[in-house]
Amino acid sequence: MVKQDNQSVNPSKNFVLPFILLLLSRVSLHGYELSQKLETFGFKTLDQGNLYRMLRQLEKDELVSSEWDTTGNGPAKRRYSITKAGVTYLKGYANQLETYQSILDQFFKMYSSFLELYIPSFQKKDPIEKVNNSRRRKDNGTEEK
Repeated sequence: MVKQDNQSVNPSKNFVLPFILLLLSRVSLHGYELSQKLETFGFKTLDQGNLYRMLRQLEKDELVSSEWDTTGNGPAKRRYSITKAGVTYLKGYANQLETYQSILDQFFKMYSSFLELYIPSFQKKDPIEKVNNSRRRKDNGTEEK
């Protein structure tokens, strides 16, 4: 769901999972680091509790593994990594998304052509034409803006 005011995304669980796997395919991450990186993809409303439940489920499904990281200051943290099964799942999901992308491309082509029927052509003027039309010549030959 997209909110009109700030275009934030309320992602479905099934849509967030491949992004988690994609991030973990690059580097092992703590849950908080993963949450921060997901925000850069636009998942700003993802609840921390839901993220950790998803990570536990991914671990049960053997798509992700975790281990305790005791390096650094503070308490130990779980560090998550993608498994071979997770990489296979990610590749399959990427193929599905490619198919969805072609369907969405068709939708937006159709949608754009539909809008062209109802939007008056004067709203689609060339920017150069707009500049030329906005300038007026004074009687003495200088431009008036």
